[in-house]
Amino acid sequence: MTAGFSVHVMSRAQLDLAVDWAAAEGWNPGLADAGIFHAADPQGFLIGLQDGEPVACVSVVRYGHRYGFLGFYIAAPAWRGKGRGWAVWQAGLQHLGERVVGLDGVLAQQDNYRKSGFALAHRNIRYGGTPGFGTPSAALVDARSIGFDKLLTYDHRFFPAPRDGFLSAWLTAPGHRALTSVVDGDLAGLGVIRPCRSGHKIGPLYAASPALAVDLLAGLCEGVAGPVWLDVPETNAHAVKLAESAGLKPDFETARMYKGPAPVVDIAHLYGITTFELG
Repeated sequence: MTAGFSVHVMSRAQLDLAVDWAAAEGWNPGLADAGIFHAADPQGFLIGLQDGEPVACVSVVRYGHRYGFLGFYIAAPAWRGKGRGWAVWQAGLQHLGERVVGLDGVLAQQDNYRKSGFALAHRNIRYGGTPGFGTPSAALVDARSIGFDKLLTYDHRFFPAPRDGFLSAWLTAPGHRALTSVVDGDLAGLGVIRPCRSGHKIGPLYAASPALAVDLLAGLCEGVAGPVWLDVPETNAHAVKLAESAGLKPDFETARMYKGPAPVVDIAHLYGITTFELG
Protein backbone atom coordinates (compact mmCIF):
# COMPACT_ATOMS: atom_id res chain seq x y z
CA MET A 1 0.00 0.00 0.00
CA THR A 2 1.16 3.53 -0.77
CA ALA A 3 3.00 5.22 2.10
CA GLY A 4 0.72 7.36 4.22
CA PHE A 5 -2.46 5.81 2.76
CA SER A 6 -4.98 3.82 4.79
CA VAL A 7 -8.62 2.72 4.58
CA HIS A 8 -11.00 3.04 7.52
CA VAL A 9 -14.66 2.73 8.37
CA MET A 10 -16.16 6.22 8.00
CA SER A 11 -17.27 8.21 10.96
CA ARG A 12 -20.74 9.69 10.77
CA ALA A 13 -19.19 13.11 10.02
CA GLN A 14 -17.12 11.65 7.19
CA LEU A 15 -20.29 10.27 5.62
CA ASP A 16 -21.56 13.85 5.42
CA LEU A 17 -18.41 14.61 3.42
CA ALA A 18 -19.08 11.65 1.11
CA VAL A 19 -22.61 12.93 0.51
CA ASP A 20 -21.15 16.34 -0.35
CA TRP A 21 -18.84 14.64 -2.84
CA ALA A 22 -21.86 12.85 -4.34
CA ALA A 23 -23.64 16.19 -4.66
CA ALA A 24 -20.61 17.63 -6.45
CA GLU A 25 -20.83 14.72 -8.92
CA GLY A 26 -24.42 15.75 -9.72
CA TRP A 27 -26.07 12.83 -7.88
CA ASN A 28 -28.45 15.14 -5.97
CA PRO A 29 -28.65 13.30 -2.61
CA GLY A 30 -31.68 13.48 -0.35
CA LEU A 31 -31.58 15.87 2.59
CA ALA A 32 -31.86 13.04 5.15
CA ASP A 33 -29.85 10.42 3.23
CA ALA A 34 -26.65 10.47 5.29
CA GLY A 35 -28.31 9.63 8.61
CA ILE A 36 -30.53 6.92 7.13
CA PHE A 37 -27.70 5.37 5.13
CA HIS A 38 -25.37 5.28 8.13
CA ALA A 39 -28.01 3.64 10.32
CA ALA A 40 -28.53 0.91 7.71
CA ASP A 41 -25.00 -0.40 8.34
CA PRO A 42 -22.63 1.83 10.35
CA GLN A 43 -19.68 -0.36 9.31
CA GLY A 44 -20.64 -0.25 5.64
CA PHE A 45 -18.93 2.99 4.58
CA LEU A 46 -15.19 3.13 3.93
CA ILE A 47 -12.91 6.10 3.40
CA GLY A 48 -9.37 6.28 2.10
CA LEU A 49 -7.04 8.71 3.84
CA GLN A 50 -3.79 9.99 2.41
CA ASP A 51 -1.74 11.44 5.25
CA GLY A 52 -5.00 12.01 7.10
CA GLU A 53 -6.76 13.69 4.17
CA PRO A 54 -9.93 12.03 2.79
CA VAL A 55 -9.26 11.16 -0.86
CA ALA A 56 -11.68 8.33 -1.80
CA CYS A 57 -14.74 6.53 -0.50
CA VAL A 58 -17.12 3.64 -1.13
CA SER A 59 -20.23 2.24 0.53
CA VAL A 60 -20.51 -1.52 0.99
CA VAL A 61 -23.73 -1.96 2.94
CA ARG A 62 -24.47 -5.49 4.11
CA TYR A 63 -28.02 -6.80 4.07
CA GLY A 64 -27.70 -9.97 6.10
CA HIS A 65 -25.15 -12.65 5.25
CA ARG A 66 -26.02 -13.15 1.58
CA TYR A 67 -26.38 -9.76 -0.07
CA GLY A 68 -24.59 -6.43 -0.15
CA PHE A 69 -24.74 -3.25 -2.20
CA LEU A 70 -21.84 -1.11 -3.36
CA GLY A 71 -22.21 2.62 -3.97
CA PHE A 72 -20.64 6.02 -3.26
CA TYR A 73 -17.56 4.98 -5.22
CA ILE A 74 -15.85 8.35 -5.53
CA ALA A 75 -12.28 9.60 -5.63
CA ALA A 76 -11.62 13.26 -4.95
CA PRO A 77 -10.85 14.92 -8.32
CA ALA A 78 -7.24 15.73 -7.45
CA TRP A 79 -6.58 12.06 -6.59
CA ARG A 80 -8.11 10.34 -9.60
CA GLY A 81 -5.88 8.03 -11.58
CA LYS A 82 -3.50 7.55 -8.64
CA GLY A 83 -4.79 4.21 -7.33
CA ARG A 84 -6.48 5.44 -4.16
CA GLY A 85 -10.01 4.79 -5.41
CA TRP A 86 -9.02 1.31 -6.59
CA ALA A 87 -7.55 0.52 -3.17
CA VAL A 88 -10.78 1.59 -1.46
CA TRP A 89 -12.80 -0.46 -3.98
CA GLN A 90 -10.77 -3.58 -3.21
CA ALA A 91 -11.15 -3.05 0.53
CA GLY A 92 -14.89 -2.67 0.03
CA LEU A 93 -15.26 -5.94 -1.86
CA GLN A 94 -13.19 -7.70 0.78
CA HIS A 95 -15.50 -6.24 3.44
CA LEU A 96 -18.52 -7.80 1.68
CA GLY A 97 -16.94 -11.26 1.62
CA GLU A 98 -18.83 -13.98 -0.25
CA ARG A 99 -22.10 -12.08 -0.53
CA VAL A 100 -23.80 -11.44 -3.85
CA VAL A 101 -23.06 -7.76 -4.51
CA GLY A 102 -25.16 -5.30 -6.48
CA LEU A 103 -24.27 -1.84 -7.76
CA ASP A 104 -25.67 0.93 -9.94
CA GLY A 105 -22.64 2.24 -11.80
CA VAL A 106 -22.12 4.76 -14.55
CA LEU A 107 -22.22 3.11 -17.97
CA ALA A 108 -18.67 4.19 -18.83
CA GLN A 109 -17.27 2.10 -15.96
CA GLN A 110 -18.93 -1.18 -16.95
CA ASP A 111 -15.73 -2.71 -18.30
CA ASN A 112 -13.89 -1.89 -15.08
CA TYR A 113 -16.68 -3.44 -13.01
CA ARG A 114 -16.57 -6.58 -15.17
CA LYS A 115 -12.90 -6.98 -14.28
CA SER A 116 -14.01 -7.33 -10.65
CA GLY A 117 -16.54 -10.04 -11.54
CA PHE A 118 -19.69 -7.94 -12.09
CA ALA A 119 -22.16 -8.71 -14.88
CA LEU A 120 -24.84 -6.44 -16.34
CA ALA A 121 -28.42 -7.21 -15.29
CA HIS A 122 -30.23 -4.18 -16.76
CA ARG A 123 -29.98 -0.44 -17.17
CA ASN A 124 -31.76 2.11 -15.00
CA ILE A 125 -32.84 5.43 -16.45
CA ARG A 126 -33.25 8.52 -14.28
CA TYR A 127 -36.19 10.59 -15.52
CA GLY A 128 -36.72 14.13 -14.27
CA GLY A 129 -38.98 17.12 -14.67
CA THR A 130 -42.33 18.41 -13.49
CA PRO A 131 -44.96 15.64 -13.71
CA GLY A 132 -48.15 16.37 -15.62
CA PHE A 133 -50.56 14.18 -13.64
CA GLY A 134 -53.60 15.44 -11.77
CA THR A 135 -55.01 14.06 -8.54
CA PRO A 136 -55.03 10.27 -8.01
CA SER A 137 -58.24 8.37 -8.72
CA ALA A 138 -57.55 5.55 -6.26
CA ALA A 139 -57.70 5.83 -2.49
CA LEU A 140 -54.14 5.98 -1.13
CA VAL A 141 -53.14 5.34 2.48
CA ASP A 142 -50.29 6.78 4.55
CA ALA A 143 -47.76 3.97 4.92
CA ARG A 144 -47.34 4.79 8.60
CA SER A 145 -50.84 3.46 9.19
CA ILE A 146 -49.88 0.03 7.86
CA GLY A 147 -48.28 -2.63 10.05
CA PHE A 148 -44.53 -2.53 9.49
CA ASP A 149 -44.22 -6.32 9.14
CA LYS A 150 -46.63 -6.16 6.21
CA LEU A 151 -44.61 -3.37 4.59
CA LEU A 152 -41.35 -5.27 5.11
CA THR A 153 -42.76 -8.44 3.55
CA TYR A 154 -44.03 -6.47 0.58
CA ASP A 155 -40.69 -4.68 0.11
CA HIS A 156 -38.92 -8.06 0.04
CA ARG A 157 -40.72 -8.88 -3.23
CA PHE A 158 -38.71 -6.13 -4.88
CA PHE A 159 -35.46 -6.12 -2.91
CA PRO A 160 -33.38 -9.29 -2.48
CA ALA A 161 -32.90 -9.10 1.30
CA PRO A 162 -34.76 -7.79 4.35
CA ARG A 163 -33.76 -4.24 5.23
CA ASP A 164 -35.73 -3.59 8.41
CA GLY A 165 -33.80 -0.66 9.86
CA PHE A 166 -33.34 1.11 6.56
CA LEU A 167 -36.97 0.74 5.48
CA SER A 168 -38.32 1.92 8.82
CA ALA A 169 -36.21 5.08 8.67
CA TRP A 170 -36.88 5.63 4.96
CA LEU A 171 -40.64 5.60 5.44
CA THR A 172 -40.66 7.96 8.41
CA ALA A 173 -37.75 10.40 7.99
CA PRO A 174 -38.53 14.13 8.20
CA GLY A 175 -39.74 15.36 4.83
CA HIS A 176 -40.32 11.85 3.46
CA ARG A 177 -43.87 10.96 2.45
CA ALA A 178 -44.87 7.31 1.94
CA LEU A 179 -48.16 6.22 0.38
CA THR A 180 -49.63 2.78 -0.13
CA SER A 181 -52.59 1.20 -1.85
CA VAL A 182 -54.51 -1.56 -0.07
CA VAL A 183 -56.83 -3.84 -2.06
CA ASP A 184 -58.91 -6.45 -0.22
CA GLY A 185 -56.61 -6.17 2.76
CA ASP A 186 -53.41 -6.73 0.75
CA LEU A 187 -50.78 -4.20 -0.26
CA ALA A 188 -50.97 -3.41 -3.97
CA GLY A 189 -48.52 -0.53 -4.10
CA LEU A 190 -45.98 1.54 -2.18
CA GLY A 191 -44.19 4.77 -3.02
CA VAL A 192 -41.93 7.22 -1.20
CA ILE A 193 -40.97 10.78 -2.12
CA ARG A 194 -38.16 12.66 -0.39
CA PRO A 195 -36.70 16.16 -0.57
CA CYS A 196 -33.28 16.45 -2.19
CA ARG A 197 -30.79 19.23 -2.62
CA SER A 198 -32.69 20.02 -5.79
CA GLY A 199 -36.35 19.08 -6.00
CA HIS A 200 -37.55 15.63 -4.90
CA LYS A 201 -36.86 12.00 -5.75
CA ILE A 202 -39.38 9.17 -5.78
CA GLY A 203 -38.27 5.71 -4.75
CA PRO A 204 -39.18 3.06 -4.23
CA LEU A 205 -42.28 2.91 -6.39
CA TYR A 206 -44.05 -0.45 -6.49
CA ALA A 207 -47.46 -1.02 -8.07
CA ALA A 208 -49.69 -3.95 -8.99
CA SER A 209 -50.76 -2.28 -12.25
CA PRO A 210 -49.80 0.60 -14.53
CA ALA A 211 -52.95 2.47 -13.51
CA LEU A 212 -52.07 2.19 -9.84
CA ALA A 213 -48.51 3.36 -10.59
CA VAL A 214 -50.02 6.49 -12.15
CA ASP A 215 -52.14 7.08 -9.03
CA LEU A 216 -49.21 6.61 -6.67
CA LEU A 217 -47.00 8.94 -8.69
CA ALA A 218 -49.76 11.54 -8.76
CA GLY A 219 -50.39 11.19 -5.03
CA LEU A 220 -46.74 11.50 -4.14
CA CYS A 221 -46.29 14.58 -6.31
CA GLU A 222 -49.43 16.30 -5.06
CA GLY A 223 -48.47 19.66 -3.55
CA VAL A 224 -44.78 19.25 -4.44
CA ALA A 225 -43.14 22.26 -6.06
CA GLY A 226 -40.22 21.95 -8.44
CA PRO A 227 -38.78 19.00 -10.34
CA VAL A 228 -38.98 15.34 -9.36
CA TRP A 229 -36.84 12.40 -10.41
CA LEU A 230 -37.76 8.74 -10.82
CA ASP A 231 -35.16 6.01 -11.39
CA VAL A 232 -36.76 3.46 -13.71
CA PRO A 233 -35.55 -0.08 -14.54
CA GLU A 234 -35.44 -0.09 -18.33
CA THR A 235 -36.62 -3.70 -18.50
CA ASN A 236 -40.04 -2.66 -17.15
CA ALA A 237 -41.68 -1.16 -20.25
CA HIS A 238 -44.67 0.02 -18.19
CA ALA A 239 -42.33 1.96 -15.90
CA VAL A 240 -40.66 3.66 -18.86
CA LYS A 241 -44.10 4.54 -20.26
CA LEU A 242 -45.17 5.90 -16.85
CA ALA A 243 -42.24 8.30 -16.71
CA GLU A 244 -42.64 9.41 -20.30
CA SER A 245 -46.41 9.87 -20.06
CA ALA A 246 -45.86 12.04 -16.98
CA GLY A 247 -43.72 14.37 -19.08
CA LEU A 248 -40.44 13.39 -17.41
CA LYS A 249 -37.29 13.35 -19.52
CA PRO A 250 -34.23 11.06 -19.36
CA ASP A 251 -31.47 12.60 -17.27
CA PHE A 252 -28.82 9.90 -17.10
CA GLU A 253 -28.44 6.13 -16.88
CA THR A 254 -26.77 3.57 -14.67
CA ALA A 255 -25.87 -0.06 -15.13
CA ARG A 256 -27.32 -2.42 -12.52
CA MET A 257 -24.69 -5.10 -12.18
CA TYR A 258 -24.17 -8.04 -9.86
CA LYS A 259 -21.17 -9.96 -8.64
CA GLY A 260 -22.61 -13.42 -8.23
CA PRO A 261 -26.03 -14.72 -9.29
CA ALA A 262 -28.48 -11.92 -10.06
CA PRO A 263 -31.26 -11.95 -7.43
CA VAL A 264 -34.79 -12.65 -8.57
CA VAL A 265 -37.14 -9.75 -7.80
CA ASP A 266 -40.56 -8.69 -9.07
CA ILE A 267 -39.23 -6.23 -11.62
CA ALA A 268 -42.50 -6.33 -13.61
CA HIS A 269 -44.12 -4.33 -10.81
CA LEU A 270 -41.04 -2.29 -9.86
CA TYR A 271 -41.54 1.21 -11.24
CA GLY A 272 -38.86 3.06 -9.30
CA ILE A 273 -35.55 2.06 -7.68
CA THR A 274 -35.23 3.13 -4.03
CA THR A 275 -31.76 4.65 -4.35
CA PHE A 276 -28.72 4.17 -6.58
CA GLU A 277 -26.47 4.35 -3.51
CA LEU A 278 -27.98 1.55 -1.38
CA GLY A 279 -30.15 -0.35 -3.87
